[in-house]
Amino acid sequence: MPKNKGKGGKNRKRGKNEADDEKRELVFKEDGQEYAQVLRMLGNGRCEAMCIDGTKRLSHIRGKMHKKVWIAAGDIILVGLRDYQDDKADVILKYMPDEARLLKAYGELPENTRLNEGITGGLDDEDDGAGSDYIEFEDEDIDKI
Repeated sequence: MPKNKGKGGKNRKRGKNEADDEKRELVFKEDGQEYAQVLRMLGNGRCEAMCIDGTKRLSHIRGKMHKKVWIAAGDIILVGLRDYQDDKADVILKYMPDEARLLKAYGELPENTRLNEGITGGLDDEDDGAGSDYIEFEDEDIDKI
């Protein structure tokens, strides 16, 4: 049987923290790049993103980010546009929520862009009980039962 000469398997790699907590410099878009918001994840390292220029593009997550940087619906990302395919792009960078707020404050993102807090589905409202499966009783009604 061969000896194990490595330092561990994929679980060791998964446990490594690549110092993502520390502050990093804010990266702005250059020519050939565009800001986008993830609409939905498609699997196989791909996502559907709505770019700021109004085009919906199929975006491919690059190998350096794959399984290291988790991307979810509603995240603000930086995509590299392809010269030969206008409807496809490559994810270059995922912005943290505070970085996305800074981009919006600097005017890089339009004012109508809804950041991560608005994507969840609007569960902020109080439920008024309409359509509820429970019946509300008052104290007098409970005594009669």
